Amino acid sequence: MVERGLTPVLLERLRSYPAAALVGPRQCGKTTLARSLGGVYFDLEQESDRLRLDLTWDTVVSGRELVVLDEAQAWPEVFPRLRGAIDDDRRRMGRFLLLGSVSPALMTQVSESLAGRLSVVELAPLSWSELAGGQRERLWACGGYADGGVLTGRGFPQWQHDYLDLLMQRDLPNWGLPARPPTTRRLLQMLAATNGQEWNATQIGKSLALSYHTVNSYLDYLEGAFLIRRLLPFHANIRKRIVKRPRVYWRDSGLLHALLGAGELLNQPWVGASWEGFVIDQVFTALRHAGRPFEAFSFRTSDQREIDLVLRVGAELWALEVKLTTRPGLDDLKRLDAAADLIAAGRRFLICRRSPWLARGHQVVCDLDGFINFLATAPAGP
Repeated sequence: MVERGLTPVLLERLRSYPAAALVGPRQCGKTTLARSLGGVYFDLEQESDRLRLDLTWDTVVSGRELVVLDEAQAWPEVFPRLRGAIDDDRRRMGRFLLLGSVSPALMTQVSESLAGRLSVVELAPLSWSELAGGQRERLWACGGYADGGVLTGRGFPQWQHDYLDLLMQRDLPNWGLPARPPTTRRLLQMLAATNGQEWNATQIGKSLALSYHTVNSYLDYLEGAFLIRRLLPFHANIRKRIVKRPRVYWRDSGLLHALLGAGELLNQPWVGASWEGFVIDQVFTALRHAGRPFEAFSFRTSDQREIDLVLRVGAELWALEVKLTTRPGLDDLKRLDAAADLIAAGRRFLICRRSPWLARGHQVVCDLDGFINFLATAPAGP
């Protein structure tokens, strides 16, 4: 079993809260990680497990074992009972671990019943810091799902197509998405074709014969299912006009490449946007593994000054530019500095394909491995 980088963070939350929620996409390893912690396990999508939990509730909640409730949003009746059990003994920590694959449904129940009693932790598919050697080499091409090819080199892209088919045919409709599967497929293909671009709901809606309101609501479901990430624009008090549309990225590069029918990856016209989204996702995962809270944004002005990723980490503001090159030039650094100066970013990172760690003042040029190592070892700011 691959050792998950999020395990220390999850254990720390269980020591500090009566309950924790481990959220993330289907098949990312939530159940495997939860079961590695021991305790008693219930899959609440299964009627038999719901009945078993109902009949043994008093014994289960009074015991000393961790209680793992998988797909907790599938049985909303459990949340008031959890609240009552926790409030009966607020000093006991680490009693319940909830797992969920659809963020909005779970978080609605959490906010209504378990606010202040539970901490949320997000698990991503396998990431750079959890892999080594050839597995790392496959990660960008195949994505991070364990069965999708990253571990063995087998399964891509058929596994990804099967995964998306299951989501479109069963999971997304069950979670409330009103679109028919053919419409969902067309939307996913459009999102793949526009990966990394500014979100234009009106344009997408016209292509699907839907209103922009409807398309935005569909995107909410895809974001809640951990397929898509919206990177909101950074707002700064500057004299230039800021582009206010968010950028939309696929969270897993393997799913993106399967939809785009990738052949030789480096020969594709969209390869730069794919690399950019991949690096952004790996940065987010590394920050979570390091237990560092953050806020993330994109930044672009009307005269084309832009930063791929703006991070607020503690009291610091970082500007990150992602380049699919092994030889960044001085012009790349000048453009990054010019945009970063507009928002007064304290640290500026140019992350490229392969590079040693090169630092000069507030500027750093590095590869993805170097940046992730920096996140793991750098002291947290105030």
